[in-house]
Amino acid sequence: MAAPGSISAAFQEYLQHLRLQDFPCGLGSWNKSCLNARRRPRAQPAGLEEPVPPGEETPEALLELLRDQHSPWALPPDCSPQDRLLREVAVLAPELLRGSRVFQVVKSLRILDKGVEEVDEGVLRFQQLEELVLSANHISRVTSAHLPRTLKVLELCYNAVGDLQDLCAQPPPELQHLGLGYNRLCGPSQEKHLTVDFWPNLVSLDLSFNSLTDLLGLVSQLSTLQNLRILVLQGNPLALIPTYRGFLLDSLPKLSILDDIHIWPDERQQFHGLARQPELIRSEARVVVSIGDMKGLPNPEAFRQLEVGSEGPVITYSYYVTYQFAGGEELKDKGSPEGTKIQQSPTVAMLDVDSFAQDTGETKSHQKPAATDKPKAHSARAFATPGQPWADTIDCSYRKEHIAMDLVGLKSYLEAGTIVSVVEEKVLSWPVDPEENAVTNKKEGQELKKNGAKDKQKKKKKQSCEFRSDPPIRSTLGTTRVTLETLLATEDLVATVCDFGILIPEKPPEPPVLEKKEVKKGKDKSKKPKAEKGDGQKTSSSKGKGKNKDTAEVEEGQEFQPVPLTVQFQMQLLRWPLAASTQSQENVARAVGKTQ
Repeated sequence: MAAPGSISAAFQEYLQHLRLQDFPCGLGSWNKSCLNARRRPRAQPAGLEEPVPPGEETPEALLELLRDQHSPWALPPDCSPQDRLLREVAVLAPELLRGSRVFQVVKSLRILDKGVEEVDEGVLRFQQLEELVLSANHISRVTSAHLPRTLKVLELCYNAVGDLQDLCAQPPPELQHLGLGYNRLCGPSQEKHLTVDFWPNLVSLDLSFNSLTDLLGLVSQLSTLQNLRILVLQGNPLALIPTYRGFLLDSLPKLSILDDIHIWPDERQQFHGLARQPELIRSEARVVVSIGDMKGLPNPEAFRQLEVGSEGPVITYSYYVTYQFAGGEELKDKGSPEGTKIQQSPTVAMLDVDSFAQDTGETKSHQKPAATDKPKAHSARAFATPGQPWADTIDCSYRKEHIAMDLVGLKSYLEAGTIVSVVEEKVLSWPVDPEENAVTNKKEGQELKKNGAKDKQKKKKKQSCEFRSDPPIRSTLGTTRVTLETLLATEDLVATVCDFGILIPEKPPEPPVLEKKEVKKGKDKSKKPKAEKGDGQKTSSSKGKGKNKDTAEVEEGQEFQPVPLTVQFQMQLLRWPLAASTQSQENVARAVGKTQ
């Protein structure tokens, strides 16, 4: 009996699923005379066939039951060619699938997502096997001695293979395709197994979405594979290097397809000579983040600002956008393209993720907490646009180039995506107590006598500052996750509009000091709000805003249509567009930035 988790056990389960011994397949009362006729020596002249006995079916009729989509015995439309072949063989020659004979028929074996953990020795019974597909299983090591020598295609994507040593001990000599995408290959120790000594006939190699980082070392090994025409390396950290594609095209002149993109002569000519400049292959990636318009912010005028002479605070608001970027990067500001306003915030140009989460304080009820529930497997830092006052449309005009030195960390960051948030910063400024001013003036007067005319200017400046400001209060208005996985494939740009939903600000309570002042001012003042209520106006919006009657009537006649809070966000992975040695990598990155 085959061990659980082995290919042999999965194959036996697969045969049971196909039901090759049940009608209309296999041997039974529905075809026993046909089988007996094949066993007996032919007694009738050629062209004459015995009639089919009652209750039996001809092989043609049984095949029709398998092929007719309206038949209850038909295979599903998405079944594999292997499934169809075995069932038809079970109708036409069922004796070929009895016992160990079935292993002589199978040339292509596909076992997908069946929990296979071991490539056992039973695979050698497939003496005619040419294609073995074991995708989406749990295989961590492959013993090459258990693979048939006739194998031409070996597909192991979406497994847990982390070492190629066992696979390369006695590899199938005729193998033409090796698929190792979405595994755990990392480090230079694996690259030494990818040479012509192990794979003399390899035509296609898939190493996508592993953790390979040494581009120069890998190319030096792959250059020995003289028959290699198709190569997939996207999703590896080394594929984030700006010169990645150009260096490969110039180093492997026989390559026809790289990362599922056909290589045309013009493209190859564009990178001619790049292979002779290894000093340009720096283990770093360049990523540009751009943030454009921010729309849909509620008007903060609902939070009433007091006049200078009042006792309550003056409230000022500013808004900015934050995003996370992978840690372990070299900070480098490239400035903006011509005609673009770029400002660096002196206080929030870069924020630590943990401290920033504490500084944001309260979170509005409309925030989407699910966006941050996903655990992050990478370290990241938060960056922010400069704060700006409220407007219907706030043009952030933000552009920053990041140089990531940790390519593995950058890959993890792109897989997880980035968190984009909109933050409101509120500052309360309070009037200074007159008694406090008097004490301060007295002390300053004494200092003036000692320090002379120079301190006189300082005194005047301090007397003009009639307000003191509290520390800023930050509130996160919205948070969302931006998917960046396409940057690991062939895409160089992710451009999206982050939608945070419709914000409904809460109206703050009226300051109690103001209510006392209105009572002291007499009956005329206290009656005025009652008259406004009688006119059907909203006292919360008209009170203290100085709106005229016409404006109020327009607001009553039109239904308020809220708009969602949105932010334009863009992330671009810079690639090497030119191979000419006369233009440096710095100039190329700047030229790409101007095209945004």
